[in-house]
Amino acid sequence: MDLVPKEKLLYLMKIYSEAYSFEAVVPICATTRKGLDILQNEIVQLLPNGPRYYEEDEYTDQTTRQIIEEIIREKALRFLKDEVPHGIYVELEKFKTGKTMKNERIFNIEGVIYTNKESHKGIIIGKNGQMLKKIAIASRQDIENRLGEKVNLKIWVKVREGWQEKQSILQKFKS
Repeated sequence: MDLVPKEKLLYLMKIYSEAYSFEAVVPICATTRKGLDILQNEIVQLLPNGPRYYEEDEYTDQTTRQIIEEIIREKALRFLKDEVPHGIYVELEKFKTGKTMKNERIFNIEGVIYTNKESHKGIIIGKNGQMLKKIAIASRQDIENRLGEKVNLKIWVKVREGWQEKQSILQKFKS
């Protein structure tokens, strides 16, 4: 559509429409994306209704626990950058609801960041615990946004050598 004059474009659309049984012919401009919204609407209208496999508000098949573990892992990897090359995984040891002193609901969450090397443990914790604190604060904020509730988050760091060879742990990353 970008390079073809309008008259020739209309002629080509007519020729193709006569030659093939298209449901619609929608020209799209690659540079301005003009016509893309029309194409999307055409596709949506032509999609057949199918069975609903999940509730309307379900957007993943992951459990809340799995999502929280992944949030903590993502924050750790983001802040640690190349210092600990993906040699970590996270497990929640506690995930319970409780009440604050103001009788508001709060999630009490305790997790462990596991690393496969003793030398990585110190890097994850950081000087005076500053890196772990940074990971925990960012994780808590993200978790609170997702849950819509207050969160009390505690995170520890432990070494579990050879975890990358344990099928039970690796299975978590496949789901």
